[in-house]
Amino acid sequence: MSNSAGVVVDELRQACAGMQTLVDGVRPAQWGAPTPCSEWDARALLNHVVFGNRSFTSILHGDPAPPQEQIRTMRDRDYLGDDPAAAWRDSADGLLAAFTGPEVLGREFRSPLGPLPGAGLARLRITETLVHGWDLARATGQSAPFPQEIVEATLSFTRRQLSDGSVRSALPFAAEQPAAADAPPLDQLAALLGRAVG
Repeated sequence: MSNSAGVVVDELRQACAGMQTLVDGVRPAQWGAPTPCSEWDARALLNHVVFGNRSFTSILHGDPAPPQEQIRTMRDRDYLGDDPAAAWRDSADGLLAAFTGPEVLGREFRSPLGPLPGAGLARLRITETLVHGWDLARATGQSAPFPQEIVEATLSFTRRQLSDGSVRSALPFAAEQPAAADAPPLDQLAALLGRAVG
């Protein structure tokens, strides 16, 4: 694994650790709290991210893509059970282990954006973890504990990706919302991906 490849895996590890801190901080009564993603409460939001981790782990393991109808059914399952924090931890551990496989970061894989190298998939997971961490923090009254330099790198990556309008249309995010130029980078990322940050 090259040094630059190792950096993206380390950034993903830190993003997952930040999300774990948020998940551990959710009180039992807060799992039904509304989130900035209007279709999901806090539990459904985390379930979505856990499903994403598991799906990307399958991609990295070379599993064949299931039919779209099966994906919809899989997306609706409950992956959290009685212990959402443990479910998150297990999904993150599996994802990180998959990214450390031999030559994974340089190999090309299918993705929601078309073929991407493994390092690109890691960037997508970092982006999803950060923005849904922001959602969960907002829903539960917590501060998002993600390292500033990782948020800034992810904001730059996401802006580059979304400069191609066809990429945005392929992603399940709302239209970009306004954010002040001096807003925290995580708020800017959330606004870029359709969140009202005011």
